[in-house]
Amino acid sequence: MSKHFDVLVVGGGPGGYVAAIRAAQLGFNVACCESNAYADPKGEPRLGGTCLNVGCIPSKALLHTSHLFEETGHSFAEQGISVGTATIDVGKMLARKNGIVKQLTSGIKGLFKKNKVTLLNGHGSFVGRKGSADSEVWQIKVGDDLIEAKQVIVATGSKARHLPGVPVDNEIVCDNIGALDIDSVPKKLAVIGAGVIGLEMGSVWRRLGAEVTILEALPDFLSLADGDVAKEAAKVFAKQGLKIILGIEIGDVKVSQKGVSIDYTDKEGTEHKLDADRMIVSIGRIANTDGLDADKVGLKLNDRGQIEVDSHCRTNLPGVWAVGDVVAGPMLAHKAMEEGVMVAEMMAGQAGHCNFDTIPWVIYTSPEIAWVGKTEQQLKAAGISYRVGKIPFAANGRALGMGDPTGFVKMLACAETDRILGVHVIGANASELISEGVVAMEFGAASEDLARICHAHPTLSEVVHEAALACDKRPLHF
Repeated sequence: MSKHFDVLVVGGGPGGYVAAIRAAQLGFNVACCESNAYADPKGEPRLGGTCLNVGCIPSKALLHTSHLFEETGHSFAEQGISVGTATIDVGKMLARKNGIVKQLTSGIKGLFKKNKVTLLNGHGSFVGRKGSADSEVWQIKVGDDLIEAKQVIVATGSKARHLPGVPVDNEIVCDNIGALDIDSVPKKLAVIGAGVIGLEMGSVWRRLGAEVTILEALPDFLSLADGDVAKEAAKVFAKQGLKIILGIEIGDVKVSQKGVSIDYTDKEGTEHKLDADRMIVSIGRIANTDGLDADKVGLKLNDRGQIEVDSHCRTNLPGVWAVGDVVAGPMLAHKAMEEGVMVAEMMAGQAGHCNFDTIPWVIYTSPEIAWVGKTEQQLKAAGISYRVGKIPFAANGRALGMGDPTGFVKMLACAETDRILGVHVIGANASELISEGVVAMEFGAASEDLARICHAHPTLSEVVHEAALACDKRPLHF
């Protein structure tokens, strides 16, 4: 016997669960199906997707613990604090991380109950379309049940891309899942890929004592970031002891119970061998459409395996939408959430909105890296005239008081209109500071607008203020 809903959301990650909640708030009868139990002891579906279970949230928990550990060993003495030799209980660190994950994923179930969203246990796959033109519904198989829904939101997320011919066992060779559950500090750790995951996980284990080498195929470091930020980050990470080798080509990878041996060629063509106890593969992610049976109903995918959508996340099929990592664009949880809200509001006849030009990026290393809008190299390539305001945290009293004056804020403003085109931050709490840039750009603010706004003193946000002033060559404290 089939079950009927106004909306079925396939996938309970950030895009899916937010879309389900917002659709329910707007009066729809909503169900959300999820099949991935992750590490749930009862085998029940774990909501929150990759982000909450094996991505954003657990990685930030480990980053925080490892940051405190490094501060204890290296920064406390500078401030007159003596604590002796610090040790790390990896098991307790992982237990804390797992507790945070459980709390948040359980919280989503509570939100579903509060908003009357029906949670279905099972993998969703398209069966077909049924009914007359005025009352057609989609049929989706979820486990052993046949679900009928007037509209479907596909939010099946992404999965880690693996090295060809190198099986991931999440013991010796790990993807993002195994990287979060390494049960002891490896003496030597190899990381393939110097992107967000590689840098964050490399930072965690380096702080805890591992000798970390990151191998990156691209010739440029952090090519998505502003050039000045990437240059500063490379300098700081090298000083910290994070070894990053660019422009490499991976050859044979041999795995044994004792570790892994990686043959690679550097950009000069010289062959090398890297031996490590463990290896983390972080070479990107691919859209997860496995088992969706997209071809059965003619749901269009692009050449990268992502579901094709328009600017409002409509697919080529009537009543079918797709959001998050399964569609094109940055694979960011907050981008997926915004798309989920937009789709729910579009279904309700409202003016759903998602400004893809003001989606912030954050890398939670130390220092943190965050940006929104255009980089300087993008503006140069587009032939757009601009002005730059760049202020270091070394000139900021709060940063000095915190003992963390690394980095800077860089603001880019149109030379003709003064409208802010991009904000780039490398430094303490960059993940929080970037929101000021996001809000300003969303409202079409000029650098003069931020320059005229009073910022509390002493705060790190004053560096954003000074960068805005510097766009007009009138900084007050630098």
